[in-house]
Amino acid sequence: MKTVTKLTKSDPLLYGAVLMLNLVGLLSIRSISDVSGNSSIFIKQIIGSVIGILSMIGMSLIDLKKITHYYRIFYLMVIVSLAAVPFFGISGGGARRWISFHGLTFQPSEMAKILLILFYAEFIIVYVGKYAGLRVFLFSAILGLPPVFMILKEPDLSTAVVLFLIICVIIFVAGLDGRIVAGITAAAIPFVLLFVFLTVNGRLSFLGEYQRNRILAWLHPEEYASSTAYQTMNSMTAIGSGQLIGKGIGASDSGTLLGTGFISESQTDFIFAVIGEQFGFLGCVVVIILITLVAVRCYQIASMSSDLRDRIVASGMAAWIGIQSYLNIGVATGLLPNTGIPLPFVSYGLTSLLCLYMGLGFVQNVYMRNRLTH
Repeated sequence: MKTVTKLTKSDPLLYGAVLMLNLVGLLSIRSISDVSGNSSIFIKQIIGSVIGILSMIGMSLIDLKKITHYYRIFYLMVIVSLAAVPFFGISGGGARRWISFHGLTFQPSEMAKILLILFYAEFIIVYVGKYAGLRVFLFSAILGLPPVFMILKEPDLSTAVVLFLIICVIIFVAGLDGRIVAGITAAAIPFVLLFVFLTVNGRLSFLGEYQRNRILAWLHPEEYASSTAYQTMNSMTAIGSGQLIGKGIGASDSGTLLGTGFISESQTDFIFAVIGEQFGFLGCVVVIILITLVAVRCYQIASMSSDLRDRIVASGMAAWIGIQSYLNIGVATGLLPNTGIPLPFVSYGLTSLLCLYMGLGFVQNVYMRNRLTH
């Protein structure tokens, strides 16, 4: 009875938006599986969705403080799992990012996002009183560097960037002086411009050839139309072909880019192109509104709480969902270089889906406790 009472205090807006996103993803993956003849991805995504939803409900009911108490173990799990990838990981798409264990394949870099959010939620509270001011924030940033660089070496630049930005948001929410943030932002603008200039001129040795080509293909797509920019240009064509209302759910004949197989990685990185072709401009707008709603709602829940731990968890999830979603959509529409990153709650990928649902369970946990105490 007590559990039922607690669940009635959950946020229906957050539940509804996420479930609608998940449904759009399932409909799109069903079309993709029909074209490819691989029904297993659709079945796996349904199973992952059910497990994810149950995990979200479960995480909303447990004591968050008891979970974050194991923050040292969470950080160790991140480092150990990422360190294992070069030795025991399996390759795909020119990168080694996954580990297979007794038939189960998972992506440590996705798991790292939720574990580091939980880590920082407790770490900052424990040490902010001992090392006042800038020192604790510098220490927090330094601890975030090993996971970011380990992911970067897989190579997975996009996930490394998302993780780095999540950490930045968490440090800001934890109380970093706004003047410092403004200074860092001002310094970052010329740094980004310098980065693009050096990339174009081939003077950045730490970038792989394929990473440099992706940036160049973004700047000059017409010169890479048959190679590096091929996916992005087909994605833009598919989105445009859907026009206002799309070609319909399950449209996968030879008159569609999905049906002809020209949309590669359609179930993961470029699923937004499938949405554009099948649901049209209106469908794309609905997806963007739902994603924005989830991210903004997480920020609102963070602002409602007076507890720093709660604010870090909720704002960390908001940053994860918002940044990664807009990055994925930016790539699919040609606004950003091809980075290869899934669309939260929509793209195929069980590790990502499960971790996202668990993270939102913690956000619901924050919301429910605030309602029960007010």
